[in-house]
Amino acid sequence: MRKRSSKAEDVNEAAFRVVQEATGQAPKTDPGAEKKDDGPPKNPAAVALGKLGGAKGGPARAKALSKKRRAEIARKAARARWKR
Repeated sequence: MRKRSSKAEDVNEAAFRVVQEATGQAPKTDPGAEKKDDGPPKNPAAVALGKLGGAKGGPARAKALSKKRRAEIARKAARARWKR
């Protein structure tokens, strides 16, 4: 069964909002611009180190793997994508 979000806007509420925006009685809203809480502030030095490790990790792994193994991994990923 599909999980339903409790934050989803009711159809009637959405219709009311659209009419209000169309008639100029309410400011237009951007549904994708909801504010997301990022939690506590992050340490910039830790963020930089994390990006650095991510940038190094993929190429280093690819270099360590044989061509045959990389092809196996790519085939497995393609099968997983096409399975959906």
